[in-house]
This record gives sequence, C-alpha cells and structure tokens, in this order.
Amino acid sequence: MNRIVTSVSLSLDGFFEGPDQDIDWHTVDEEVHQHFNDYLRTMGGFVEGRVTYQLMEEFWPTADQDPASEGPMAEFAGIWRNMPKFVFSRTLESVGPGATLLHEVDPEQVRSLRDAASGDLVVGGADLLESFRRFDLIDEYRIYIHPVILGQGRPFFRDAEERQMLRLLETRTFGNGVVLLRYETVRAG
Repeated sequence: MNRIVTSVSLSLDGFFEGPDQDIDWHTVDEEVHQHFNDYLRTMGGFVEGRVTYQLMEEFWPTADQDPASEGPMAEFAGIWRNMPKFVFSRTLESVGPGATLLHEVDPEQVRSLRDAASGDLVVGGADLLESFRRFDLIDEYRIYIHPVILGQGRPFFRDAEERQMLRLLETRTFGNGVVLLRYETVRAG
C-alpha cells in the first residue's frame, strides 16, 4: 500500500527556515543530494503547498540546462519534470505541466490520490504538512537534521491537540554531519 511521506530539513533546534525565511544553512552536498534523488525518484508524486510548488517550479524545470548544473543537481531536474505533482492552493488558478491543482485538503480525496499513485507520495510545504498532520495523513517522517543551531526562525512542529507516537525505522549519518531520522506513524488498532 502506498504511503504519504514527508521529507524536511531542520536545524538542530527544530527550525525549517531561518528568521528571514532563509534556508541557506542547509548542508546539501553531493552525497546528500544523491540520497534525495535516489529515494525521490521512487515516489509516485510530489504533494505541495503553493509556496513550495512555486519555488520549485521557478527553478527545477530548466535547472539541467545551466552548464554549471551537473551531477545530482542536473539529475534532480529530470526527476522534478517527470514526477506528477499535486498542488494545494486556495489562490492559484492554474499550475504547470504535470501538475494538478487542488483547493482544499479533503482527507478522502488525499487517500484516493495516494492509493491511485504509482508509489508513495512525498508531501512538502509547512502549512500543508500541518494540515496533513492534523488529518492524520502522514505515514512516514524523514527528518534531516543539519549541523546548525539557528536560535530563531520558523519551527517545523506546531502545537498539536493530541500526542502522536512514532516508530524509528532508520538513522543515517552523512559525511557532512547531516543526520536522517526516519520514523513511521504509529496508529492505534
């Protein structure tokens, strides 16, 4: 059965972006980027909020046409172009090639998308992830802890009504100090 997976980079103190929405502290070298490519190419689709989609769509469709782009970076451009995308937005009126626009997070619709996909769906975007978490739609968390303490910024996890138990599936330490913590959601029953 397909799953809904989130993949997020965090500072050691739990922020996914710095105080000015900066992410220049992400430590993504060739090894980490290749790891991302290897697992993202197996996905059945990208599920994104408007902001994440627009940032990705602005850069990745043609990133491999830049002569300076090579290796895992150029490879990801092809993965991005070829992957189905599901974009949740209340303000966008259209999306680019290979993308489907959805306006509201309807748990039944999301489960149908998941079940119909050719593989797991990877969800990105802080606000969208929060909605998915509230509806108990996230099956797996892939948290990449970067070796930096920001001190301030936007925290990834927000206040929750209920406790959510997780089961550790994998840990991995990359050469540059990034650590992957991979958990699955534990559901009652």
